[in-house]
Amino acid sequence: MADLFNRVDWMYGSNIYEVNIRQYTPEGTFAAFAKHLPRLQDMGVKILWLMPVTPISLEKRQGTLGSYYACSSYTAINREYGTLDDFKNLVHAAHNAGMKLIIDWVANHTGWDHHWTKEHPEWYLHDELGRFYDPNGWEDVIDLDYKNNDMRNALIDAMRYWVTECDIDGFRCDMAHLVPLDFWVDARLQCDALKQLFWLAECDVMEYHKVFDVTYAWEWMRITEEIVKKSLPLQTKRDVLLKYSQYPKGANKLFFTSNHDENSWNGTEYEKYGAAAKAMAVFTVTWPGTPLVYSGQELPNHKRLKFFEKDCIEWQPKILLHDFYKKLFHLLYVNAALHNHAQLFTLQTGVDDKVLAYLLVNNESKVFVILNLSPNDKVICNIKHDLLFGDYYNLFSGIQHTINNTEKFELQAWEYMVYATTI
Repeated sequence: MADLFNRVDWMYGSNIYEVNIRQYTPEGTFAAFAKHLPRLQDMGVKILWLMPVTPISLEKRQGTLGSYYACSSYTAINREYGTLDDFKNLVHAAHNAGMKLIIDWVANHTGWDHHWTKEHPEWYLHDELGRFYDPNGWEDVIDLDYKNNDMRNALIDAMRYWVTECDIDGFRCDMAHLVPLDFWVDARLQCDALKQLFWLAECDVMEYHKVFDVTYAWEWMRITEEIVKKSLPLQTKRDVLLKYSQYPKGANKLFFTSNHDENSWNGTEYEKYGAAAKAMAVFTVTWPGTPLVYSGQELPNHKRLKFFEKDCIEWQPKILLHDFYKKLFHLLYVNAALHNHAQLFTLQTGVDDKVLAYLLVNNESKVFVILNLSPNDKVICNIKHDLLFGDYYNLFSGIQHTINNTEKFELQAWEYMVYATTI
């Protein structure tokens, strides 16, 4: 990343939890979601990302409640979620629980009845007949014109409002690659002058790391789905990871098995990955980068949540994957081998068409991961590396192991093993 910006220290060893306020509780409010903060704190969540908190346009609204991403104002609160004070209280409660809170920012487009359409129609793109439009074919939104400097300044002022008024900690920027990079440079310079923030981009474009701390690993997710569903060679996944390794020094990718778009439109992680879902989740937390968990994945949630309607997550008294994520998030937070500047070694296994194994080393801290990404049982892998030797514990069983430089492992279908030093 360019020297223009400094990263917030708290992003290292952190995870992101995406919050769908509408579907999180029957009430669908900030106050109702806040009651879940103690559970999320115990699970080890560090950064809360709230989907757009702004009001949703009525004109050309999709479904009953509309898309969160078709706003009618950049500086107002969606009344369905509560009041501005309710939102401020949530930010404050998150901070008290040791979490940061970032909001979704939709800079490419607005809804059709955003107040700017009446006040400043010249701030929008127009087709050959002079009508508002969106070139991507989205029916409920219209695109802003980034050749207009007044619009750009007003949008940055709106971003600054949420920092000064509500003390948010950063932005997740929707479809960031559709917005000119120089706008994001200006926005970050002005917003970071108020408070050093965390910036996440929904894009898979290396150039955008000039501004953003983390960008999406979309290509990785698509390839892993194909590996499971169509038995693509595991090498295709390694090729994508190699490409990511060529990103600028310090550039982080966001790894995930689900999010709001994936869940609603492409299916849950169980539809995509089946029995491989947990192994893929282990990868997202232990490979260098930043992991994301979507609302309800800890349940686990096996249903697609409707996007334009009320469709509440069906919480149960027992959150079955709470401890699974808690162990992974704690390891990410405390083990220096999963932090910046660690060395990463991909390991040969003798069955590299089925198994992905890697070792992360940061001085005396080590994390050793083996993933059987195949439906085959009794897969024998032989692993050898000069830095492998050490005393480890199995993350999920807690059993202590001394691992030598040369070891043999047997894995069942989609099995995962995570070993870590206690240093």
